[in-house]
Amino acid sequence: MEDKEAQHLPHLNASGQAHMVDITGKQPTVREARARAFVQCSPKIMAALRAGEVPKGDALAVARIGGIAASKRTPLLLPLAHPIGVHYCAVDLHLAEEGVEILATCRTADRTGIEMEALTAASVAALNLIDMVKGVDKMVSIRECYVLEKRGGRSGTWVRPSCEQDATGRDVNHD
Repeated sequence: MEDKEAQHLPHLNASGQAHMVDITGKQPTVREARARAFVQCSPKIMAALRAGEVPKGDALAVARIGGIAASKRTPLLLPLAHPIGVHYCAVDLHLAEEGVEILATCRTADRTGIEMEALTAASVAALNLIDMVKGVDKMVSIRECYVLEKRGGRSGTWVRPSCEQDATGRDVNHD
């Protein structure tokens, strides 16, 4: 990679090597990010979730708490992520026809964004859900995980462009 290209990619130094970006001089600002994950489940799993009859217990509560706990440990999982204060994290799970929609919202007042914490919360909540229901049906899977929006910081607000949904309820982006 040429030095000129490396200058435009903040996680690469002049030699093109990955490094942690120095954010020491940045001022803390209020930031928020929302992420979505979708766990595709069989009708058997959905029936067990709706009836509260998952053999391992309250799968939705475990997924919620697992996602919140994970958001606070993002820098341990992503080596170039900065340790920031997660001042708020909510993980909401909604039962759909073919699975469970997970929405994670994270907020901070810090020097860098909180998108990775929101993605970590959503994805680890999805992993916890799979762990809780895999005994009912092993064909459970994470179908998608992505940032819905982020607010605050130097780059301001970004919202994922509108998506249409296909017949299964899956978002289909038409860029």
